[in-house]
Amino acid sequence: MNFHEVRFPTNLSFGAVGGPERRTDIVTLSNGYEERNTPWQHSRRRFDAGMGLRSLDDVEAVVAFFEARQGQMYGFRWKDWSDYKSATPKRAVSADDQVLGMGDEAETVFQLVKNYRSGTVTYARPIKKPVAGTVLVGISGEPQLEGVDYEVDVETGLVTFNHPPDFQAEVTAGYEFDVPVRFDTDGIFTSMASFQAGEVPDIPVVEVRV
Repeated sequence: MNFHEVRFPTNLSFGAVGGPERRTDIVTLSNGYEERNTPWQHSRRRFDAGMGLRSLDDVEAVVAFFEARQGQMYGFRWKDWSDYKSATPKRAVSADDQVLGMGDEAETVFQLVKNYRSGTVTYARPIKKPVAGTVLVGISGEPQLEGVDYEVDVETGLVTFNHPPDFQAEVTAGYEFDVPVRFDTDGIFTSMASFQAGEVPDIPVVEVRV
């Protein structure tokens, strides 16, 4: 896949506007009722990191990053400052943040997920780009040791155990993560506000499936 395992500069993505979007097909029937359906199992996120007045070094960094990705050609990692870890915003990451599944004494590979709950409904979002060194894993409340009990693929979000978890053992994890995105444009337009500063009004990015 056309993807570079490099993160957009976090100091430049801070303050970006964006969030999840869904696609819903709605048909209004003759009696006024609606039929609603979605072809998307998972949401997709969009962001705009357009910058106001910034230093010329910041503007140059954005242009260099854009050129290295060849516009929309190559995807990259993006830190969504509003949603970048398994724990709630004010809590530190811990090994029991998210339930990945239950052991069956056979399965050794589990996908990192983040569960979003509202009332009785839960949406499980696959996490494909965890941040290296941040993933903590537990089995039935017992912390596991990376490199001894399990391995994490930071390019896919797969956790692989050396031995399958016991039957009905709860597999949990905590982590920080990035969003896989690409630029949603093949053109970046800059403006020089002065000899000391410039701006890039629009930097649209969109999540990609990996």
